[in-house]
Amino acid sequence: MSKRVNAKYKIDRRLGVNLWGRPKSPFNVRNYAPGEHGKTKSKPSDYCIQLHAKQKLKGYYGNIGEKQFRKIYQEAVRRKGDTSENLIELLERRLDTVVYRMKLAITVFAARQLINHGHIAVNGKRIDVPSFRLKDGDEISILGKMKDNVNTLFSISTNERGVPDYYEIDGNGLKGRLIRGPKLADVPYPVSMEPNLVIEFYSR
Repeated sequence: MSKRVNAKYKIDRRLGVNLWGRPKSPFNVRNYAPGEHGKTKSKPSDYCIQLHAKQKLKGYYGNIGEKQFRKIYQEAVRRKGDTSENLIELLERRLDTVVYRMKLAITVFAARQLINHGHIAVNGKRIDVPSFRLKDGDEISILGKMKDNVNTLFSISTNERGVPDYYEIDGNGLKGRLIRGPKLADVPYPVSMEPNLVIEFYSR
């Protein structure tokens, strides 16, 4: 198990939120940071607040590496329009995010594993790159035996979360289409996200 996947069990407590809104989150039982100083609280600085906002956003999208996350930020800056909205849209167009949003996987980490193992197709073509960026109208489907996989079927059927309205899903939920890139207000985050603070962090 990679460090990135293994760390997901500590992310909630480290950030002080139930990041994915899951009922089994360890934060629901111990809502303080891990370690002997976990319960110690002090007034955070502006830098700390901005860093926390960045870590929440990175963590939510599968604990994206800093180098990759910074590249996404830099592209958001280059695009026309509001940089915060651009950042969210770029993150939401990632294939691993789309697979997670469509409920083909129970977590974004499981979505990344599905893609890495070649179980996901975009417009009928197998794609094994989690950061692959989708365009409006692209069709996403699950391939082969994974259509009948117990984890896939459980994820599709669970009421833990819904599918946002910027997707069009087929009857059995095994494939769908990205209709449009979402705005910040469209994204069903279980916790408050502040991409404006992320922009401030990188603009320092």
